[in-house]
Amino acid sequence: MSMIKKLGFFSAPLIVMGVGALVAAGCDPAAVSEDVCGDCGSVATGDVGISGNAKLDGFFAAVSTLNSSAATLSGNFELGLKNLEAAFGVEASGELDARVGKINAAIKAEIEANASAGLTVKVEPAKCSANVNVAVEAQAQCEVKADCEVDPGNVSVECSGSCSGSCDGKATCSGEAKAYCKAEAPMVTCEGKCEGSCELEASAACEGTCKGECSGECSAYVKNADGKAECAGQCDGMCTGSCEASVAAKCEGECKGSCYVEQGSAECDADVDIKCDAEVKCEGKCEGGCTGEVTPPKAECDAAADCQAQAKAQASASVECTPPSIQASFMFSGDADAQASFEAKMAALKLNAPLMISAFTNYTALFTGEVNGKAAFDPAPVAVVTASLNTVISAGADGSLFADIPTGRIGCVIPALESSVTMLGTLTSEATADIAAQAEFVTAFSTGFKG
Repeated sequence: MSMIKKLGFFSAPLIVMGVGALVAAGCDPAAVSEDVCGDCGSVATGDVGISGNAKLDGFFAAVSTLNSSAATLSGNFELGLKNLEAAFGVEASGELDARVGKINAAIKAEIEANASAGLTVKVEPAKCSANVNVAVEAQAQCEVKADCEVDPGNVSVECSGSCSGSCDGKATCSGEAKAYCKAEAPMVTCEGKCEGSCELEASAACEGTCKGECSGECSAYVKNADGKAECAGQCDGMCTGSCEASVAAKCEGECKGSCYVEQGSAECDADVDIKCDAEVKCEGKCEGGCTGEVTPPKAECDAAADCQAQAKAQASASVECTPPSIQASFMFSGDADAQASFEAKMAALKLNAPLMISAFTNYTALFTGEVNGKAAFDPAPVAVVTASLNTVISAGADGSLFADIPTGRIGCVIPALESSVTMLGTLTSEATADIAAQAEFVTAFSTGFKG
């Protein structure tokens, strides 16, 4: 099933009917004077103390966060696109899909004219997770306002998926991926994977930053002590010297960083500080980020369950992604007079493509639950927030919603619910078209604009 079809889950009519039921039940905002209610604020502008009740305002905060994130991510993709349009001399007009089509065509034409071997692209995908700290703080703040006894030392959550932080419990790897743990020092030769600096014994492929000689094209150069240029960036050939990797990788030499060996090896005596070929599954408490459903800790009090519901919604809306690592190289083959212009355009592409791909990845994760074409959040964050809002409106229809809300604030709640319904509907509708257009650029870039 494509990522676009997955957006079809959103059903605004149910929520709209619920809001209508609230008004029909006699909760008419016009019946409450502004003097009593005061300044209600707006979900759209981030005013989330609307009802005066933390259990409800947390849901407004989730909608506001989702709206703000969508605007930021769309803006980042738009900024990168504008920069490329300026660099390649493409008119910035029309809908997003048309603009993406024009810039893709312009970039492809430049590459075909000036780099006969094409553009070689390597992408280390981004990773996305819900912010655990958001869930913990939202839960604690809500429970404090409800006079619950909160444990300030409990800063972890239950994570149904993969934990990108520390795991207090049994850590395993998803699927059939191999598990590695940090080997005890000292080690002369790393038989596993090295994270940090690897002193190469001979020329070898480097998945990080090559410092020394590069047999292919290097993304950046510096002058060494002898005044000669040497590679200090990503090498698309063989590297001689040292290789510094931000992620654990095989080291064909001496590992100067941390060495991770397969679980069960003699050097590995515990399942702590685990790394995987894929994702880490945490059977316990997770601190950091969670790819999956987040369940924050709760106190023993009547308000805990309601507080937990809004905290989960806020955590879902706070999905963040690490920037992808991108290498793009080419061999110039055009006329000498065109070389400077072409290289300037390629420099603009290398600068702006990571911003655009990062924005697309995060945007897609929020609205489809997919990351790099695979399901990462099920249900998708926007679906979690929508379901939460449905629950709130159902409580309003039977009157229980207003039990803990100050009378003077009831007139603020109805417009906020209506605004949230409208906002979620608009966001989801726009996301369908925007994600499709953004995907066209990401796919074209990833294939070197060869399509």
